[in-house]
Amino acid sequence: MLARVTQSRTIHWLGRQLSNQDNPASWLDPLMARINPMWVQAYTPARVEQAIQDTDDTRTFVLRPARRWTGFRAGQHVNICIEIDGVRRKRTFSLSSSPRLWEAQGLVSLTIKRLPGGLVTNWLHDQLEPGQVIGLGEAFGEFLIPEPAQPVLFIAGGSGITPVLSHLETMVTQDYPAPVTLLYFVRTHRDVIAGEKLRALAYRHPVLTVRVIATNESEEPRFLNGEDLDEIPDLKNREAYLCGPKGLMDLARDLLHQRGVTDDRIHSTFFAPPAPTRLEITEPGGQVTFAKSDVQVGPEGDTNLLEIAEAAGLSPQYGCRMGICHQCSCRKTRGTVINRLTGQVSGPGEESVQLCISVPQGPVTLDV
Repeated sequence: MLARVTQSRTIHWLGRQLSNQDNPASWLDPLMARINPMWVQAYTPARVEQAIQDTDDTRTFVLRPARRWTGFRAGQHVNICIEIDGVRRKRTFSLSSSPRLWEAQGLVSLTIKRLPGGLVTNWLHDQLEPGQVIGLGEAFGEFLIPEPAQPVLFIAGGSGITPVLSHLETMVTQDYPAPVTLLYFVRTHRDVIAGEKLRALAYRHPVLTVRVIATNESEEPRFLNGEDLDEIPDLKNREAYLCGPKGLMDLARDLLHQRGVTDDRIHSTFFAPPAPTRLEITEPGGQVTFAKSDVQVGPEGDTNLLEIAEAAGLSPQYGCRMGICHQCSCRKTRGTVINRLTGQVSGPGEESVQLCISVPQGPVTLDV
């Protein structure tokens, strides 16, 4: 009898707590994480199944997300969430596996390069092991395989091969009918990521051509040049996909333009932030009003809106903090901001802005 009364009281207490909370996960999740980390609700938990050393500075993590995760398309990114020294950190990475692996086995993979001095990438390489659980966001991004099928050229550099691996494996699985060429630039052949997989895919799919070009194995550095592109049949009618260091992508875009490839056929995604534009702000900073939170913050010089919000004790959503993933986008209802990457000045009225790369120029009001 006592057990029934205790159980009834517990259920009643839980019901009362649920009804009094806007977000029950905020207080249930710490308990769920202790019982079973895969029950957490604030994000999709993903258990590490394998950690594979690809190169000296690159590892592939094979993850099993909870089945409520909604999947992805080849070429998309995800935000991951981990805790380092008691602080929750988010970063954006491209998925390196084919969607077919998720559909058939419930698995996905992230191929991550260690960045010198990088807080998160170093932690992932040194601390993340099979059996541990990390948080996984929903997939996003428009770096997608063309539909209907078109001839394709991929130009990738270093770890920029990551989303391309997802593309190529998907294309081979689907028996993609149009010709596909990959130009993959690495420092040395020891730095090739997924070399065996690339060779196997090219062997299985005759219309796929893979060229690996080492930039630092000769006396003179070897960069992308016009001859590399002139050897590609029907270049002008190819869809070109660029992923790698900004210098490589800028060079590739210029060479493609010179050969008649138009901007609408060139697609790019960053795996590192582009260099910020030097801002010429005549009126640096300004009062920022976070309307939903009823918080106002005074002038902050050239600090971006995300850092201003966090300094004020707010916790807006964010991902990469580099202007890539658009997870921190919100509605600006009044005022002018400057895009730190492009130097472009916004209009004074309503529009969507990215908090992490937007600097106020005078008073600004945000729907946060």
